[in-house]
Amino acid sequence: MRTVPMEQPGAQRTDRAIPLPGLGQVPWSDIRDSTGPAADIPLLLRRVASGDARTAGAALDELRGRICQYGFVVEQATAATVPFLWELAQLPGVTCRPRIIQLLRSIADARQWESVAAVYPKLLNHPENPVVWERRARQAVRSRSGALPALLADRDHDIAEATAELADALAE
Repeated sequence: MRTVPMEQPGAQRTDRAIPLPGLGQVPWSDIRDSTGPAADIPLLLRRVASGDARTAGAALDELRGRICQYGFVVEQATAATVPFLWELAQLPGVTCRPRIIQLLRSIADARQWESVAAVYPKLLNHPENPVVWERRARQAVRSRSGALPALLADRDHDIAEATAELADALAE
């Protein structure tokens, strides 16, 4: 007879459900991140949302590598991921909020593909136009900037500081 493992009293769960409305509506398998199909992005976002700092940090590192490599190269999946990053940045239970805001700033500052296209305009004719991805990603960050005032007023100094840097990037 099989038994169902019981949760130990006091054990910290790392899979608590933080709602991310619309996460299942994105066709993740049909869009690409730096590794290929972006099908793992929902799992990474859920791990970032977990209450466990180590799990969240590792997931955010992997997510950054998939949607904003090197801190300045965005991918097709970046714009679709940004609204969920904004959502997570505003949730007090998320342990890596300053780093999420820093990632949003990196995306807002991304101009790698535009810089390449300025030298090699043929890039704009490529069927997978990364300049469009970059512009959509920046627009996705800007479209949620209404959250800035609340984040700037956050009691956590690291959150307020990261948000001030993001606000400066968006003002440019």
